[in-house]
Amino acid sequence: MSVPLNLVREDLRDFAGYKSARSETLHGDIWLNANESAWANPADAQASCRRYPDPQPQALRGRLAQLYGCATEQLLIGRGSDEAIDLLVRAFCNPDRDAVVVTPPVFGMYAVCARLQGARIIEVPLVDGETGFVADLEAIAEAAIAGGAKLVFLCTPSNPAGSAIALADIAVLARRLDGVALVVVDEAYGEFADSASATTLLAAHANLAVLRTLSKAHALAAARIGSLVADAQLIDVLRRCQAPYPVPTPCAELALAGLSDAALAQTRQRVELVKSERVRLQAALAVLPEVVRVYPSQGNYLLVRFRDAEAAFRTLLAAGVVVRDQRAAPQLEDALRITIGSPEQNDRVIAALRALEMAA
Repeated sequence: MSVPLNLVREDLRDFAGYKSARSETLHGDIWLNANESAWANPADAQASCRRYPDPQPQALRGRLAQLYGCATEQLLIGRGSDEAIDLLVRAFCNPDRDAVVVTPPVFGMYAVCARLQGARIIEVPLVDGETGFVADLEAIAEAAIAGGAKLVFLCTPSNPAGSAIALADIAVLARRLDGVALVVVDEAYGEFADSASATTLLAAHANLAVLRTLSKAHALAAARIGSLVADAQLIDVLRRCQAPYPVPTPCAELALAGLSDAALAQTRQRVELVKSERVRLQAALAVLPEVVRVYPSQGNYLLVRFRDAEAAFRTLLAAGVVVRDQRAAPQLEDALRITIGSPEQNDRVIAALRALEMAA
C-alpha cells in the first residue's frame, strides 16, 4: 500500500464506487446499455451530446499528462480544481475526527470543503513581512502533527497574496509530514510563476499532490477542467469516489483543442505579456499617494492596500472596472485584489486610481 493510501479513510480504500455504463470496456455498434436516447436533440446537430461522456477522456488525459510532466495514471480530471479539493477532503477526513491545515488569507474552498465534510480546520496564517506574505512552514508542520491533520493545503502562488513557496521548502515539509499528512500544492496560477512545478517532486515524495487548472492561463474558466496529479494508487481511489461523468464531452473537446501546439504557443505569449504588465501595473500603483502597499506577486493579480479601500473600490466601479474586495479576509481589512488585464484594461485601472488621488 502506498504512503498516501495509508492516510485515506479506511472504509474507502477498497470502495468500489459506482460502475457506470461507460466504465466498462465493451464493443458494439448498437449501444443500449445506458438508457440513452436513440436520437440526437434537435439542437445537437453533430449528436455529440446524445451519449454519456468518457469519465476520463483518454486524449485529454494524455495531453494534460504531457503538459504537466506526469504519467496518465497519476492524473485525475475533474470539474475545475474545486472538485479535486472536495474529493480529497471527503476521501481523507473522517467527520469530527480529522483535520485540514489552511493558511489564511487564502482561497476559501479548502475551508468550505472541510466544513461540509465535518473536518476540523486548522489555520496557520501567512506572515506579513517585508517581502510580502510568507507561509510559516515550520508552524504548518507543527500544527499538522499536533492537530491530527490529514491534509495540508499550500496555495502557491498564493491567492490573493501572490507569494510563492520554494520547491526546496515544499520538499522539506513533505519529508517532515511523511506518513502524517498529504501535502496538497495548489498551482492554479503556476503558469505565471518563475519556479518549476511541484510535480517535479512527486517521484521523491509520495505524500505530495498537485492541483492544476485550465481556468487561468489557458482562458477556459467556463469549461471547468481541473486536474489532480498524485500517486497513481491515490488517483485510482479518488476516481472511484468521483461522480460517474465529471467531464462533459463539449468541455473535453474544447480543452483538447485549447491545448494544441498552436494554442499553447499563444498561451505562453499571453503569459509573458501578463508578467510584463504585472511589473508595469505594480510600479504605476506603488507611487500613488492613496496606495499604502502593492505586494509582489507571482500570479496574474496584485494585492493592494489602500488608505481608503472603499473609495478605491467605488472609484474603480464607477470607471467600469470590477476588482475583488478582500476586506473581509483575515489581515486584509484595507485591501483589494486586481487581476492583471490587457494593457488597455490596466491603463483604465491606473487612470481611475489617479483620478481618486486628485479627488482626495
